Amino acid sequence: MRKPIIAGNWKMYKNVQQTCAFFEEFLPLVSGSEHCDIVLCPTFVNLKSAVDHTAHTNVGIGGQNLFWEKEGAYTGEISAGMLTAIGCRWVLIGHSERRQYFGETDAAVGKKIGAALAAGLTPIVCVGELLAERERGNTHGVLETQFKDGIAPIGPENFAKIVIAYEPVWAIGTGKTATPEIAADAHRVIRRLVLESFGVSAAAQCRILYGGSVKPDNVKKLMVEEEIDGALVGGASLDPVSFASLVHF
Repeated sequence: MRKPIIAGNWKMYKNVQQTCAFFEEFLPLVSGSEHCDIVLCPTFVNLKSAVDHTAHTNVGIGGQNLFWEKEGAYTGEISAGMLTAIGCRWVLIGHSERRQYFGETDAAVGKKIGAALAAGLTPIVCVGELLAERERGNTHGVLETQFKDGIAPIGPENFAKIVIAYEPVWAIGTGKTATPEIAADAHRVIRRLVLESFGVSAAAQCRILYGGSVKPDNVKKLMVEEEIDGALVGGASLDPVSFASLVHF
């Protein structure tokens, strides 16, 4: 039985004061919720406040990105070790916005996964297709390329420690949501790729999240799909009541 994950990606929103106010309202709403892993990924400057507020709670904190080197002359970058030192346990890798706006490649994704695991972080690795790629009928091909070039090279031992998030780019921040059937089909493709690369046990245990305009009014229909093991939430994670309702799907 795969334990669901409800993860929130705050992207470039909230300052320190807003972060503190969020957790003061949110934490009582999810106290005692053990049916799923709860993860929130604030901006780098808000990580310390988020970690302090969630100490000794059931909420884990993650970074939105990292660089694969431990240290060095890489202005503006953050290492995996820096995230763990501040108290993070999770990290997003390969989000579509990183790929789209910052030129992140599948090879870079693979190196970041390795760095995250070496530092003891659990990576949530994002894959997904553009609208044009879906309209061309190339969703499966895109997922296969992203998996084989970015994830498969990490090997079976490392693969067992990661989470995958399927996020169709056309459904992120657009208000468009993949139907539960569309999402489940993509998840089946990913699970088949896991099976082919790492075997039956890895495919059965791998947790695959859906990300793309997940909201309180559609989360239940998504979560009843056997292939969907949770959600990577954007806008709806910014409001404590909204995100708490997603946790209680």
